[in-house]
Amino acid sequence: MDLLNTLVDKGLRRELPTRDEALAVLATSEDELLDVVAAAGRVRRHWFGRRVKLNYLVNLKSGLCPEDCSYCSQRLGSRAEILKYTWIKAEEATEAARAGVAGGAKRVCLVASGRGPTDRDVDRVSRTISAIKEENADVEVCACLGLLSDGQADRLREAGADAYNHNLNTSEATYGDICTTHDYADRVSTVRQAQAAGMSACSGLIAGMGESDADLVDVVFALRELDPDSVPVNFLIPFEGTPLEAEWNLTPSRALRILAMVRFVCPDVEVRLAGGREVQLRSMQPLALHLANSVFLGDYLTSEGQEGRADLEMIADAGFEVEGSGTGTLPTHRADALAAAGGCGPLAGGGCGSHEEGQGCGPCGGASAGDTGTAEAGTHTAEAGTAAAGDTGAAAAVPGRGERTGAAAGAESRADNGARADLVSVRRRGAGTELPPNA
Repeated sequence: MDLLNTLVDKGLRRELPTRDEALAVLATSEDELLDVVAAAGRVRRHWFGRRVKLNYLVNLKSGLCPEDCSYCSQRLGSRAEILKYTWIKAEEATEAARAGVAGGAKRVCLVASGRGPTDRDVDRVSRTISAIKEENADVEVCACLGLLSDGQADRLREAGADAYNHNLNTSEATYGDICTTHDYADRVSTVRQAQAAGMSACSGLIAGMGESDADLVDVVFALRELDPDSVPVNFLIPFEGTPLEAEWNLTPSRALRILAMVRFVCPDVEVRLAGGREVQLRSMQPLALHLANSVFLGDYLTSEGQEGRADLEMIADAGFEVEGSGTGTLPTHRADALAAAGGCGPLAGGGCGSHEEGQGCGPCGGASAGDTGTAEAGTHTAEAGTAAAGDTGAAAAVPGRGERTGAAAGAESRADNGARADLVSVRRRGAGTELPPNA
């Protein structure tokens, strides 16, 4: 196809496709699907080889969010029967992170529900970051705490945070359809604050909320302009008890086309296969590794994911390799740009060696206090299941899977519209529980 040859050439040069070209990728036929995957795979391999970066989520604070993001099981008014708990201690978070790192994770993502952190919350998360860095100096730590107030990004950076996640989720034109308690501009502002503080920006989208092809292209082009280093692609997990519980409108083929379009538009960024991959891609997950160079290991914030061991087997069986801690994720030009912007640590050339004893990175320079602070403003690092930012917890050794949401379980839950509620399991292990996490 001339279209695919053009897109490959542009991707190798980091040239932005036209909107029509991006829309054409989403409109390709089933007969053309493998050609699309192969073409986007050439771009992926050019910038990232056959490496797959593993990321691990730790849910610091679950549920009871005051925001009304319609996709989120933790939202205001959610009837989803998820785990609900206030801030876990730094030692508990470090223990959960330890399991992810032992399973091969290179990045630990610290997520908390809510609108945004109080200054006290930032202090709390800073202690957790320091504890994780003290135990694993080479691990990347990404914070995902919702909308940031003035100065909070700088404080997180000083504490040792390498990255900050805040997803755009959908197009600016349709953002008001999924959330009314904050707006699209709030999200853009938070990503820019993180970048200004010298952190690597992580921002992505959620597919499957009823959006049009044009909406998908709009949000991905907006991400290209915002220029995050990581773009998590979440696929909606339609939790029973949320306004989008009936939105089962993705197919595995559609999900692959979306990933391919993201790769063509954002050729040299870390494209992360995030929440909902097990539910929406199903047996097609290995093909997605030809498009995305990063995945979440194990569980998500409030739902169970594939067992960590199964993730590792899938990567190996598909002919890919787990990216080691001594290998940089980003292409050289991106790592250099991050370092020039004031970033340091694993993402910007291997670290500056000054994160000891809570001192942060030496050379780099709202609400009332208490547990009412919130995070993620619907960050969905994986809750889309998510972005990024994006559910967590579960161990291969733990018997049984989590509880199904609602009464629909098994084959009888498959509605005529393709619903697969039988694949949606609430997380009941890992952070906030007595059971070991899944890594």
